[in-house]
Formats: sequence, C-alpha cells, structure tokens
Amino acid sequence: MPQPDHVMALPVPDPSNLDADMAALFDKCTEKLGFVPNVLQAYSLRQKKLRNFALLYNELMLGESGLSKLEREMIAVVVSSANHCYYCLVAHGQAVRKLSGDPQLGEMLVANYRVAPLEPRQRAMLDFAWKMTKEPWTMGEPDREALRAVGFSDADVFDIADTAGFYNMSNRVATAVDMIPNPEYHKLDR
Repeated sequence: MPQPDHVMALPVPDPSNLDADMAALFDKCTEKLGFVPNVLQAYSLRQKKLRNFALLYNELMLGESGLSKLEREMIAVVVSSANHCYYCLVAHGQAVRKLSGDPQLGEMLVANYRVAPLEPRQRAMLDFAWKMTKEPWTMGEPDREALRAVGFSDADVFDIADTAGFYNMSNRVATAVDMIPNPEYHKLDR
C-alpha cells in the first residue's frame, strides 16, 4: 500500500499566491529536482516562515563549513531516525544515497547508524548528534572533546550542533502536521 497522498494534514495554499521570490524558489526546485519538496509546499502556509526556513536550510546544508554536504545529510538522517520522522528519513535518506553513491549506507543510517562501517570522524559526529537528540541535557565538554579528538574544529562542533538542532526542530514540525515526503524520493538513487 502506498504512503498517504497528501503534503500535510493541513491545507496547502495554491502556489499561484506565492510572492515572486518564493515562486522563483518553487520554479528552481522544479527545474533542478522535477518537483517541489513537500516541506516547502507545507511551509508556504506561512510565507515568511517559508522564506526563513529556506534561508536557514541553505546556510546549514549548503553554506561554508568544515562538514561535507554528505556529513550534514548523515546528521539529518540520524537525528530523524532518533525522532522517527518519516518525512526526513525518506528525503534525507535519498540525499545520503545520492551523495555517497551507496544505497546501503542510507538504509543503515535510517535503521541504525551504529551498524554502518564509518570512519572515526563520522562515527563521533553521529554519536554526538544522536546523544544531542536523545539526551540533550547530558551534553558536556567530553562530548565536544570527542569531536575535537577526531579532527573537528570548534566551528565544526558548532555546525554539527546547529545542524542537529535544526533537524530536531523540523522533525517535530513535520510529524506534528503529518508531512508526507514526495513519492519521487523513494525511487531516486537506488
């Protein structure tokens, strides 16, 4: 049985009512991906929030960082696994498949990142993101030092925490409004 056929449980505005800059964003997505990600369609309910979401996402995931794009996507998947966020597991699991060229890696991160054969750097990064998601009140200097010990700079530590924090927020929003991933994600990069 296929997944539910909706963007989210709340009504999604007609895209013809988008401001010019957000309409251009949707057009760019359609040009690059062949579709507009449902998360953007959902956020179009509040265009100012859509604009802010897109800016923050682009800075976190595409901006200058000591973390690779793949590492940032790996954080997204592991945080989403801890939170059981269907939308982000499907969407970012696809990004891991694409960026790594390894469909098994994406599946391992979705189910249990600990089974994946990771470099010590990636293992420490994902351990940090998992703990920050599951037990944030226990985070301390030993957690940051574990990242430094495998070569992360203080700026990288901040980027790992910031990326994990963003996905904790977006997972909760996606789950609360029953956001469903675009069906295209399931077929890509397999």
